[in-house]
Amino acid sequence: MNLADSRPSAGRRLEIVHHTRLRYADDVSVSFNEVRMTPLTENGQVVLNHEIRVKPAGSLTRYVDYWGAKVAALELHTPHRELEIRATSTVLVPGRRELAPPAEWTALREPDFIDANCEYLEFTELADVGLPSGLAADVVAELAAAPTPRDAIVGCVRAVRNQIAYEPGITSVATTASEAWAAGRGVCQDFSHATLAILRALGIPARYISGYLHTEEPAPGRTVVGESHAWVECWDGEWNAVDPTNDRRVGAAHVLVARGRDYADVPPITGIFAGGPGAGQSVEVQITQVE
Repeated sequence: MNLADSRPSAGRRLEIVHHTRLRYADDVSVSFNEVRMTPLTENGQVVLNHEIRVKPAGSLTRYVDYWGAKVAALELHTPHRELEIRATSTVLVPGRRELAPPAEWTALREPDFIDANCEYLEFTELADVGLPSGLAADVVAELAAAPTPRDAIVGCVRAVRNQIAYEPGITSVATTASEAWAAGRGVCQDFSHATLAILRALGIPARYISGYLHTEEPAPGRTVVGESHAWVECWDGEWNAVDPTNDRRVGAAHVLVARGRDYADVPPITGIFAGGPGAGQSVEVQITQVE
């Protein structure tokens, strides 16, 4: 990965359909859910249209959470054995921008800077301290000697990709960075959690990003089918986004939805219900570049 890559990257208009279906073995009498499927309008990304439809219909209220994500809070009191949520969005996504000069290590060690970014410097249950203090201690020691934080970020992504191979079905959203590192296999949230843990051990503020991913190269009219994607934003004189799973900077293929300390802060849907029990869940995301 080359964080200094300044090749031009044009923006795109993307249409996104995020379809989730929750099934239950018996009637659910009441359920409460938080849905984070609304892309953000910021830093050049513009949401042109967004809609959430729920079946069966319920009460839907909206708010912005502590981390800045747009949340749709859903409350249902109609007995049901299936809950279907379909979020559709049209988003203008900016191309890759030019980077500012890299920060120096001394800037990251100022007490005021550490205090202002403390929430993105702390370890969490998923981006756990056990990885940089144990399994990846040698990686942290090597990266601490890098000339600049930017060099350390590039080296961190390289180390994570050397250790973890992409393989779906091995881990879950509850898998910690240490567990994924030890298994040597995982998916986007595992790459992101491992990257977060190592960067935070180095004193580089880093945050977990949830969103959507289209193709690397422009593909007008092509629909990509998958699920949500995850990557990382790290501070290097400014907040810069990198995708450790795909070893590249974030650009026009990435749609930002939510930020947090780890996955637990930004799940697409979470909630509680009375009745059931649950009988499965299906998720499909379709992303199409509009010509």
